[in-house]
Amino acid sequence: MEFSTLTPGQLTIAASDFDARPMSYLENGERLGYEPAVARAVCAKLGLVPVWQNLPMSEFYSTLHAGQCDVVWFNQAVTAERLSHSRFTRPYGIYDEAVIVRADSPIHTAADLRGMKLGGLADSTNLALGEQFADVTLVPFPGSDQVLPEMLAALRAGEIDALVDDELVLITAAEADPSLRLAFTVETRHPFAIALRPTDEDLRQALDQTLEALLSDGTLAELWSQWIPWRPFPFV
Repeated sequence: MEFSTLTPGQLTIAASDFDARPMSYLENGERLGYEPAVARAVCAKLGLVPVWQNLPMSEFYSTLHAGQCDVVWFNQAVTAERLSHSRFTRPYGIYDEAVIVRADSPIHTAADLRGMKLGGLADSTNLALGEQFADVTLVPFPGSDQVLPEMLAALRAGEIDALVDDELVLITAAEADPSLRLAFTVETRHPFAIALRPTDEDLRQALDQTLEALLSDGTLAELWSQWIPWRPFPFV
């Protein structure tokens, strides 16, 4: 496959260092989780070394289109707005969204959010979902590399009544903190994929073909079962 990258032999990835288990997190300086595992498998087939850049999520696409990275590969749902300026590979995962609350909260359903403050990442699919709930005050959080712990801290402190985010991330947060619980899940079925500049079609095709090969040989399913064993593999 003929393609080029910003630095020969390297795939420069816009990502964030915040703890988004089981998708991505740092431990002793090593990036772990389902997404980094897939990135390493893809890069191994393409003869590339993955190199992650830690960025606020709000800077992902400006960095990409400034030519300072090759791809955005960090919890990126494919949306109409993002497709207006970027191109995506085939998805490597499909995910739902959820709402997390304090353990003693009266919130159990979307209807219970009436009159409540709902936090979420600014300019995200999560906050877009929040706009569909009736009589809710949305509280956007800027996408710093500490945004998830900042949002969870605001929830614990009572600054917001609930938080909407990707279900997998919130399941892990609730399991780690008995003062929080998952209120409900919304089956949004968002495809997550790798974002590229429209001009990098050769690289997009190379990544796409490699993801297809990893799907065909069972590698994606194996990595999914390693990092997300409680959810069925979405591609069969």
